[in-house]
Amino acid sequence: MEVPYVGECSRRTLARLSAALVVLALFAPAAYAALDPEGIDLGPGTVEEPADQRTYVSVQGFHFAGYGQPKKPARLVAADGDAELAWLFEGDSVGAVWFYEVDPLPDGNLFVTSTYPDGTIAFEYDPDTDEVVQRHELPGLVDTHSTAWLGDGRLLVANMRATEDGVPEDRLFVRNTTTGETVWEWRFRNHYPNGTDGGFDGDWTHVNDVETVGDGDRYVLASPRNFDQVIVVDRRTGNVVMRLGEDGEYGTLNEQHNPDYLEREDGTPVILVADSENDRVVEYERECGGADPRLGAGTSPTDCEWEQVWAVDGFNWPRDADRLPNGNTLVTDTLNHRVVEVTPEGEVVWEFYAAWAPYDAERGAPGSNGPTMADRGTTGSFTVSGGADDSPAARYHVGDAIAAAGAGTPVESQTEELATTYAHVEPWFRPVWMGSWTFLAFAVGVLLSVGWALVELAARRDRIAAGLRGRFGAG
Repeated sequence: MEVPYVGECSRRTLARLSAALVVLALFAPAAYAALDPEGIDLGPGTVEEPADQRTYVSVQGFHFAGYGQPKKPARLVAADGDAELAWLFEGDSVGAVWFYEVDPLPDGNLFVTSTYPDGTIAFEYDPDTDEVVQRHELPGLVDTHSTAWLGDGRLLVANMRATEDGVPEDRLFVRNTTTGETVWEWRFRNHYPNGTDGGFDGDWTHVNDVETVGDGDRYVLASPRNFDQVIVVDRRTGNVVMRLGEDGEYGTLNEQHNPDYLEREDGTPVILVADSENDRVVEYERECGGADPRLGAGTSPTDCEWEQVWAVDGFNWPRDADRLPNGNTLVTDTLNHRVVEVTPEGEVVWEFYAAWAPYDAERGAPGSNGPTMADRGTTGSFTVSGGADDSPAARYHVGDAIAAAGAGTPVESQTEELATTYAHVEPWFRPVWMGSWTFLAFAVGVLLSVGWALVELAARRDRIAAGLRGRFGAG
């Protein structure tokens, strides 16, 4: 048997000691955070311009495969003008597990889209009395993000993840809630090539928003997220009469959420949208080469183009943007766990912390009800700025560091993609009591520990094998 030299043993001992010190150093911030957790609460950040009305926020909560995380709960909340928590609704009384869209109704009530593992619950909530006024259960409609109350007992629904036997039945439909009859429906596979977004799968369209636009309820705006586009459908003809974006054309839209339809003073159509995977909020105007671009004018989508007139980037997976009457924009900055009001130049003037993963925010009249940026006189591209130094957005700069490390190098595009992916994925896994850098150190420590264990197993494989043979009597 070959006996190792004393020097070799010393080198191994030194290597193990060094590895242990590195791992302990990486685990130390997590241990400290466990004793003194950072946490994110519901409450105010920067408030330079108090709001004149309450802000309603739906908080999705983090969940996987239908199971929520109790420490990252879903909630429906309201913030007052100073961004202080006004009230909180858990949803147990209606069986809601996750919250998505929240729409103010003309009488001041809220119409809420919520889900549970096996279906959807759309309900009207009176915040003054803390009562559910009406409740509509849609079993089998899994993870619905958007419904709209049309009145007269009619409910408009964006039905996604409806694949049956490999064929997606994703659709928009109107349900008569009194009779249970479907009075109108529009299936995406009848209007899109089967190969869109790489072909049929279990979540083909991920249509995450539906609402009526224009006068009456003839025209329906929808957001098939996975198709990277916003469309307007004419319910009378079934035709797509407006289309912003194109499947895979990420420079225009990249898996957007919750678009809003606006019009300039001259009637020019405008779409304001949370361009989620591009981490920005963007506004487009419709131009039809001199033809009438307005809704109902009969101009084909192929004859028109959309011009970007305004954008603010620097958010982390925003999922809603509404134009306020004062010309500012209310943005749900989802993975920064906050809702912010920003000026046209992107400065934060009102900030509400809303853990975990806020989905939708509304203030005042339903939908965007403020001026377009062109009418206001502010166009161009900006980067969000401001916000409290200790706000959730200020704590998560790992993605920025990754992007900065690759800036100006041959791998710049790859590091930017890695930075975006990390920023979008990390918040779903990071414990509530850890900061972003602490979580990164902990994750690296785990990886190093696993690697160290594998190296030790490889180095001792003969000894381990001999021990196993002796224990189990193997020859």
